Amino acid sequence: MSINNQLRFLFDIGKEKHNSINNKSILCPFCHRECLTDILDEDGPFILVKNKYPTLENTLQTVLIETNNCNDNMSTYDKEYMKKLLQFGVNHWLSFKETGEFKSVIFYKNHGPHSGGTINHSHMQIVGLKDIDYEEFLRDEFFEGITINKSEGCILNLSTKPRVGFTEFNIIIDSINTLPVMADNLQKIVHYILNNFYTKCDSFNLFFYEWRNRIVCKVIPRFVTSPLFIGFSISQISNHMDMIVRKVQQLYFNDNNIK
Repeated sequence: MSINNQLRFLFDIGKEKHNSINNKSILCPFCHRECLTDILDEDGPFILVKNKYPTLENTLQTVLIETNNCNDNMSTYDKEYMKKLLQFGVNHWLSFKETGEFKSVIFYKNHGPHSGGTINHSHMQIVGLKDIDYEEFLRDEFFEGITINKSEGCILNLSTKPRVGFTEFNIIIDSINTLPVMADNLQKIVHYILNNFYTKCDSFNLFFYEWRNRIVCKVIPRFVTSPLFIGFSISQISNHMDMIVRKVQQLYFNDNNIK
């Protein structure tokens, strides 16, 4: 029995979308908040709106605008700001799931020119899928890995069986009450990717999952995707895994360092 895993992309809508990642001269739609429509919720700088360009058929597409400042990103937010942002996003993601209107609800983030995004201004997306249950494509092994840090009900690991390939970080919590710890770990990993990764990296994705009664955030540095994965679904792992683990521990989980 085949499983439906295809979304129909509405090209006529997609061609109208702004692309401020590749064209910096385009006026940022998220900086001019007075022009926003279909606002679903607002909490200080955080705004959840319906996507102005809903390119995916049979979905509800929303955008979570993270900040007023077009130049800020997760690596530069104040710690408390980061915790409030994650709480705001996860609460809405879970609320969408609880409505029962969708087969599944995806919560993710694109950042940078290799991430698949089009808007430079920091944002995340929550999308209700009416025809697809993404959990049918998940496996426990996607979230297994070498432990980098474990504390206060939160595990951070480096995936030993990455879904796409090379370097994938998993941040796993058992309870929504541990979101502040997840936020702290997430900010450290994003900072590492953008500033201290073993090769220059300007892009990443975040993917959130509710899996086996846990909440997981998978963080993936993004480059041009390997043709082995595109053509054959063959993922690869790095031969620098132990080095990456030690580097992250040294920089972000050493009590002698500023966290």
